[in-house]
Amino acid sequence: MRDIDLTQVNLNLLVYLDTLLTEKSVTRAAHRLGITQSAMSHNLRQLRDIFGDPLLVRGKGGMQPTPRAEQLVLPLRSGLQSLRRTLEGESTFDAAASTRRFVLAAGDAVAMLLLPPLMERLQESGPNVDLDVVPFDGRRYAGQLETGEVDVAISAFFPDAPAVRMRKQRPASFVCVVREGHPAVGETLDLATWARLPHVLVSPQGTGGPGIVDRALAKHGLERRVAVRIRYFLAAPLLVSRTDLVLTTTRALAEMFAVDLPVRLIPPPVELPTFSIGTAWHERVAKDPANVWIRQQVAAALKAI
Repeated sequence: MRDIDLTQVNLNLLVYLDTLLTEKSVTRAAHRLGITQSAMSHNLRQLRDIFGDPLLVRGKGGMQPTPRAEQLVLPLRSGLQSLRRTLEGESTFDAAASTRRFVLAAGDAVAMLLLPPLMERLQESGPNVDLDVVPFDGRRYAGQLETGEVDVAISAFFPDAPAVRMRKQRPASFVCVVREGHPAVGETLDLATWARLPHVLVSPQGTGGPGIVDRALAKHGLERRVAVRIRYFLAAPLLVSRTDLVLTTTRALAEMFAVDLPVRLIPPPVELPTFSIGTAWHERVAKDPANVWIRQQVAAALKAI
């Protein structure tokens, strides 16, 4: 391992490297930082000398990071984020005067339920605070929280991750959704009919492995046919309203769609376990005033759903 004298290193190069690894393009990185393409190319050459690695090489679809560069992404962004917070020296957070932009990671269903009450709160307590809502990815959320790419993640299920703190905040239950006038479903839904009907399964990660419904049916020696597997919660009720498919989803989401769609909500024929929607954040921002504040706003909005 080489000893590097930081006094001999232009630390701005680390900012350039972070941007290069994000954009994977010298041209886009230069544009984002407001410098010329030739200057960014010079910066990349210096970075290659420092790390003794090409860092970015040409490949299919553009420049691709080397294995060494991929190892640098998380510690680099985490370090820059810590340095940024140190320079800001923020010991308090004045929401009423802040123009900060927070990044929340949430799936489409959670976003639909959460954002209306959350924005109502922000209009009152942080009128100039802005939000970016990005997709929740269970495989990436821990790294996004660590680097500061995401401030708070909101989901029903969080894969375990070191240094990530979680809080379950809103219990939720399941309900079955069918269209009005469904020829096979009366006032109630029996177990045999539930198993026999074609199902729509929402699988945000696209895996579609055995879920709560499959395990419940398996206890009775039954299996279901998943006629449609889809990644989007918001499309599923629309599909159900015009077909003979059945959807098993959260009651809060189903009730929201039932206001405008010709669908009926029916209790599942067997008891299904409840679950909780909660928040996750990185331990390094556990006491950060701004992060504490946005977590409080999210928690209150979840409670108001």
